[in-house]
Amino acid sequence: MTKTLKVLSALLCYPQAENQAALGEMAAALEQERLLPDNERQALNLFIARLTQTDLMALQEQYVATFDRGRALSLHLFEHIHGESRDRGQAMVNLLEVYRRRGFELNARELPDYIPLFLEYLAQRPAAEALDLLAETVHVLTLLGARLAERGNDYHVLFDALTALAGEPADSVAIRRQAATEGPDQTVVNMDQIWEEEAVTFLGNQQKCAAGRGNPSEAQPVQWLPRSGAVPQTARSL
Repeated sequence: MTKTLKVLSALLCYPQAENQAALGEMAAALEQERLLPDNERQALNLFIARLTQTDLMALQEQYVATFDRGRALSLHLFEHIHGESRDRGQAMVNLLEVYRRRGFELNARELPDYIPLFLEYLAQRPAAEALDLLAETVHVLTLLGARLAERGNDYHVLFDALTALAGEPADSVAIRRQAATEGPDQTVVNMDQIWEEEAVTFLGNQQKCAAGRGNPSEAQPVQWLPRSGAVPQTARSL
């Protein structure tokens, strides 16, 4: 489990020369653990082969165009659960506290709900616990995979693999129907206007958030609640 999650985490990160040089090792690790069904494992092998054969700058351009322009394909879990609501800041604080209590220290460059970082954390947990926590987010992961597939973007195979590990959500048909019918990402269409109107800081007010949490030494549950208009899911907690 550890190797597979680490590989998926690395493949979802911004492409770097060192990661591209390690693609052969990543493919070998997937074959060694063989946790994924044959279809998903073969699709990942083809994806890795493409990364190996493609110029690094072209990979970086594709990555930015895929994940950094708009919110529909954001790699931050709480973007798809809480949107820009105040609940997102509290969820960040709670998840950060969960990490810290388990000895997982973050690089200050990334928010705690960044999917590659979340997968790196899961890779350090016992397999049963990691699968349970992955299942908490499977609605978001399945939706991202479906949106990528609708766009003909082969990054969808990474999310398909994660969904295969966690187990298909009961409403996967509805999730894929949403992806097929939701139209263009409005945050791309109206990007200039949106960024002019919004200035959101999620972790800058941790002190305020912590003030209402009771005993700061106790990790608060991370509520995986959908924002309004998101795919319905059961409220769960870490």
